[in-house]
Amino acid sequence: MKNKVILISIDGARADAMHLCGNPYVKTLEQLCTYNYNSQAVLPSDTFPCHYSMTHGQTPDRHGIKTNIYVKPENPTPGIFETVRNAGGTTGMFYNWDYLRDLASPGSYTFSFCLNIDYDDLSDTAVTDHCLMAIDRYHPDFVMLYMLDLDEKGGHSKGWMSEEYLRRLSIAIDNVKRVIETCGEEYSIVITADHGGHDFTHGSAAPEDMTIPLFLYGPDFEPGKTVENTSLIDITPTIAAVMGIEPHPEWDGRSLINRS
Repeated sequence: MKNKVILISIDGARADAMHLCGNPYVKTLEQLCTYNYNSQAVLPSDTFPCHYSMTHGQTPDRHGIKTNIYVKPENPTPGIFETVRNAGGTTGMFYNWDYLRDLASPGSYTFSFCLNIDYDDLSDTAVTDHCLMAIDRYHPDFVMLYMLDLDEKGGHSKGWMSEEYLRRLSIAIDNVKRVIETCGEEYSIVITADHGGHDFTHGSAAPEDMTIPLFLYGPDFEPGKTVENTSLIDITPTIAAVMGIEPHPEWDGRSLINRS
């Protein structure tokens, strides 16, 4: 592999909440990364369809998954996990929402770890702990770290933009900080969200649901620069470009290296 990559997904993170949560590391991210506060989710702006688009470079209209229940895709296409494994690389998946086990086909995860969100009030931090321990020991080529607490314990429980929602977002950003400070010399890191939210829900075409943050860290991205016209389907081809892997011809997104 040309380079190693970590993909971090903060479930339910609205772009306009990043500064409102008060975490000072947001400003540091702007200094370290190429970034966009107007990146776009896909419709429906729900968790599994958005993550499937994030890891397969296609909209739900193309892959056919439009609910949080996995169904066989209408247009079966290898995603980033399958592509890395087919290129001889190793992959890791760390998450706290069990449905995401179906993001990749069987055998595509070299190793994975799932923590039930009800088991630990700070499950985002616990999952990050396990992710960092695995990286330190195994140094996989591609890792995805997914954090659910903000969406489930913040947005759905207390409401998007509530005090608890903003507190949970700050915790997630602290975990992002740990990953960059621990792994930033060895890995390029992509930080984004699947969708935003409004009131106690999401899934619609409303800007509050569709507008998400994006940060791109690593030698391929210019620090402190903004990039426009980005969406979830650009994540997979961007990761492939960073890793030096040929993109699948059925991916619809474009590498953000060319636009940063």
